[in-house]
Amino acid sequence: MTIHRSHASFRRAARRAAAACATGALILLGTALPATAADRPTTTRLALPAPTGPYRVGATALHLVDQDRADPWRPERGPRELMVSVFYPAARTAGHPAEPYMLAAAAAHFDAVTADDYLRLGVPPGRADWAGTRTQAWQDAPVATERGGRPVLLYSPGLGEPRTWGTTLVADLAARGYVVVTVDHTYEAPEVQFPDGSLATMVAPGDPDPFIRKALAIRVEDTRFVLDQLRLLAAGRNPDADGRRLPAGLGGALDLSRVGMFGHSMGGTAAALAMDADPRIDAGIDLDGNLTNFDGSLMPVAEHGLDRPFLLLGKDGETDTGPGWQAFRDHTPGWTRQLTLLGSEHASFTDAEALIPQLGLDPAVRAADIGTIDPADAIRTTEAYLAGYFDRWLRGSCGTLLDGPSPTYPAMAFVG
Repeated sequence: MTIHRSHASFRRAARRAAAACATGALILLGTALPATAADRPTTTRLALPAPTGPYRVGATALHLVDQDRADPWRPERGPRELMVSVFYPAARTAGHPAEPYMLAAAAAHFDAVTADDYLRLGVPPGRADWAGTRTQAWQDAPVATERGGRPVLLYSPGLGEPRTWGTTLVADLAARGYVVVTVDHTYEAPEVQFPDGSLATMVAPGDPDPFIRKALAIRVEDTRFVLDQLRLLAAGRNPDADGRRLPAGLGGALDLSRVGMFGHSMGGTAAALAMDADPRIDAGIDLDGNLTNFDGSLMPVAEHGLDRPFLLLGKDGETDTGPGWQAFRDHTPGWTRQLTLLGSEHASFTDAEALIPQLGLDPAVRAADIGTIDPADAIRTTEAYLAGYFDRWLRGSCGTLLDGPSPTYPAMAFVG
């Protein structure tokens, strides 16, 4: 389920999600979604591509609790709790295990519910070993230090997507020298596994328009809270609610005077809205997310634009982002560009581009998921433009990649 789909198809997806996720259950680890061995087909162990930057990548998870805010979806649960992951350049990785792509209970729910009911990937349950998927990041590895710290990026996933679904792009940016923080928006994310083993699942969306408006407002507040917690981390404090020991050098790696944000689908929308609400975010990217409401009205950020750099990067072919994106470009006094990844589909900006080709799906199903572009080209091109954009605005790079079409990346088209 994604904000980008047409309003009619989203309403159908929302109804499926309501049936699937019931009331946003809190499930104990090991009790969710049991299946017998006879029910499971042969599974495929998946792997994400290696990042292209010069650094090895470390990763760690943080459990953050906002004591000043009751959970807006489930106030009876108490304070708002989030799980985030921090990806960063690692000094060394020997002796550290690979960061899990998904924890066991989250992976079981993703396999049985999320992949089909929310993301509509056409992947039969049991086909992929989501829990065993190999990432190219190393758990709690020590941080590679840099004088003055490193630029910090926030990543917001699409509606119905876990924060892990953007790991390919996130790890590549970390390998290029960024600290990247991915956020699960609890009870709106399809599944969030907490350190005590509990699993929070998505609340029933109901009417899509008020649900999306509320979800975006909550994402803006979540983003503000995460930035506040990162400021504590940079000051030498440990914001983890459980006091877990963090990788050596993590706080000192953060340069919060250089902050960017990007996201896919509704996460891209959230990046624009969070930038509009919080001046600490210096630059942003929307990967195929709408800037209009379900009733067709423009979101406020599309009506007045942004005074800081913002990049719109969209799928090929028929799309419903057009009116909001055009209005945003017309009203933005700051730098902006609109790009199209030729031959791509909505999910091409997620890990689907790397993982779906490994599953041997019917070609028509695969094309519906990730388009007709060669997956390696899609990943290489998207990584190059994300890095080129953030290098330009957070590092002062003089690169020309965003000035016009490049023969090195012919799949990226500039929209006039």
